[in-house]
Amino acid sequence: QLQLVESGGGLVQAGGSLRLSCAASGGTFSSRAMGWFRQAPGKEREFVAAITWSGAGTYYADSVKGRFTISRDNARNTVYLKMNSLKPEDTAVYYCAAGAEGFLHISQRAYDYWGQGTQVTVSS
Repeated sequence: QLQLVESGGGLVQAGGSLRLSCAASGGTFSSRAMGWFRQAPGKEREFVAAITWSGAGTYYADSVKGRFTISRDNARNTVYLKMNSLKPEDTAVYYCAAGAEGFLHISQRAYDYWGQGTQVTVSS
């Protein structure tokens, strides 16, 4: 049973940066695509970014493209989300998720395992 634990969230001013980490344990990590999703208060959870099993392919939501970067270190069983130029509308709980296969997906249904989430708050 793969377990995912996110860290790195916090409070930051608009224009600032944060790097989220998601550490995996207890199962196969390196063969799975990984994704980041977020849920703002009163809104549905939405796709943010995804990366293939090897890290060669990435995909981003239009709202974060050019500001966020997803990466992974299979030797450390960890996936990262570097967030730059943060905006108040980026405020949300951020979740990492492990895909059922190595190819990336934007649909939440393609992800088998989920972390508990980490809060990101961007003040204006």
